[in-house]
Amino acid sequence: MKVTVVGAGLVGATCAEAIAHKDIVNEVVLLDVKENLAEGKALDMWQMSNIKLFDTRITGSTNDYSKTANSDIVVLTAGIPRKPGMSRDDLISINADIVKTSTENIIKYSPNAIIIVVSNPLDVMTYCAYLTAKMDSSKVFGMAGILDTARYSAFLAEALNCSPKDIKAILMGGHGDTMVPLPRYTTVSGIPVTELIEKDKLEAIVDRTKKGGTEIVNLLGTSAWYAPGVAAAQMVEAIIRDQKRIFPCCVWLQGEYGLKDIYLGAPVKLGKKGVEEIIELKLNKEEMELVNASATAVREVMDVLDKMNAAK
Repeated sequence: MKVTVVGAGLVGATCAEAIAHKDIVNEVVLLDVKENLAEGKALDMWQMSNIKLFDTRITGSTNDYSKTANSDIVVLTAGIPRKPGMSRDDLISINADIVKTSTENIIKYSPNAIIIVVSNPLDVMTYCAYLTAKMDSSKVFGMAGILDTARYSAFLAEALNCSPKDIKAILMGGHGDTMVPLPRYTTVSGIPVTELIEKDKLEAIVDRTKKGGTEIVNLLGTSAWYAPGVAAAQMVEAIIRDQKRIFPCCVWLQGEYGLKDIYLGAPVKLGKKGVEEIIELKLNKEEMELVNASATAVREVMDVLDKMNAAK
């Protein structure tokens, strides 16, 4: 089995390292446009193999997609962060070009690969990859929900003074301020979280989760990388091992939740075929209103990309 990670920045390198440590594939290829960056990081990781006891061979490449040929899974992390003075449309335009070019090269050398998108803005970049790849949407989806759920769980573990291992949670919607954590579907060792924490404290945690990425940026001056990287690696493991894990992922909805032709976060079953099932939760009126509001915000960004493509 072979996995390629496009983008050797902090997220991509963390993802590649996490996949190698799992020792579930024969080869991981790390690719970047910056001269020798991927080669250097890959060599450094490979030199951990004797210490960390893994056999997965890690190699790097400077923009030579031929070395990614016959990949089973490709994790796409390439793109630039939003900089001061840059509009949302500027970011979409730049990163869409990067994602489009990367996806074209991925499909050229690995036409049967499953594509996991991590590039931001996540929902619209997943849509961009889907339009470019022209393959079944079950094989093109985005990582966001796992990261957002992990943040939600970490904040709950702090508040409850319990192990994060015992928290099971789900959320929906876009990757950003309009995401929809679902306390009604959140448990601690099977106990509904609403029975363990006051309503106002839970609402504060939900709000903190929505702004989780911004909190990291304010502290570090850049985006997070540890949690996003290992979240993508967890998706890779679920596919490689055909685990049928239930994860929230950014997926192409075609009528589910009353939404159509939109990439949005929803719970899915993840296995060797990619997204094997989109699970429809029985949301109440308030939850559905929040999901619809998130979908409206995501669709506005998708419309920006559609207009850019139409103008070309």
